[in-house]
Amino acid sequence: MINSIIFSNRSTMFLNWITLPYLLMNPVLIPLSIARSETILAQEVSDPNYQKLVQYAQNQQLDRLAMADIIQNIATQFLGAKYQAGLLDRSATEKLFISLKEFDCVLFVETVLALSHNFALKNYQYSAFSQQVLNQRYRHGILDGYCSRLHYFSDWINDNQKRGNLENITQKLGGITLDKKLNFISKNRPLYPQLKTQSNYDCIQQVEKQLESLSLTYIPTAKIKDIYPQLQAGDIISVVTNIAGLDTTHIGLVYRFPDGKIGLIHASPAGQVTIAKDLEKYITKVDKAIGIFVVRSLDPRNR
Repeated sequence: MINSIIFSNRSTMFLNWITLPYLLMNPVLIPLSIARSETILAQEVSDPNYQKLVQYAQNQQLDRLAMADIIQNIATQFLGAKYQAGLLDRSATEKLFISLKEFDCVLFVETVLALSHNFALKNYQYSAFSQQVLNQRYRHGILDGYCSRLHYFSDWINDNQKRGNLENITQKLGGITLDKKLNFISKNRPLYPQLKTQSNYDCIQQVEKQLESLSLTYIPTAKIKDIYPQLQAGDIISVVTNIAGLDTTHIGLVYRFPDGKIGLIHASPAGQVTIAKDLEKYITKVDKAIGIFVVRSLDPRNR
């Protein structure tokens, strides 16, 4: 995913899917890579953090809940987990990175969705979890180098929607047209160490060319509160930006409080996984934000 340009607003640092060339401290990650068109075979691991999540899912009988409630339950298990930028871009060779201890905003959402998907199906194997993360993160669910990662969130939505993982409900909620050409990555080549390789750079340009055909809509910030009644816990919220060539700058999940109020649970650049108490108020504080995309994870039990 595109991971890390930093936008500052008040005292908060907002970051999203744009890779910055800096090295990060070693996170607790599980690297996994596959060659072209090979099937991924993730080795089962005895990760105590994963086993705790499995035990929680089984004890709470999450498979009996609606998908929205499963996602919110799993997301809250990571409250307080450390925020760490750039986790998907530490290696010069594209690998599948997974962490259950620290997250950037993208990794948090992908991890929660993958766990929720499998726990809904009562599939508790670690290999199935890692496969689901890969399925969400890469074009056609196949890891085939840096360019196979779905860097732009619009591309991530489109590819996952085609494969039945989710539904973009932005237009149904009254979204208006977002007229934008996505080319931030190619226009900012020095920010991306992986683009020193000409083949990666050429491929990213081809992807951006293909994205010109996407029809994008968004909910303007001033209209977010109007759609509160239609939002479900676990809906994926992406902050749409007015930065040239870029679609989004941060993502999280809808958090529905017991009294019906709508917040955002996310890996915050301020330091940890936390809950913003009001979604619209949070978006208004994000530098250069103009609104949101809203995407809903589909229930695998209904396929």
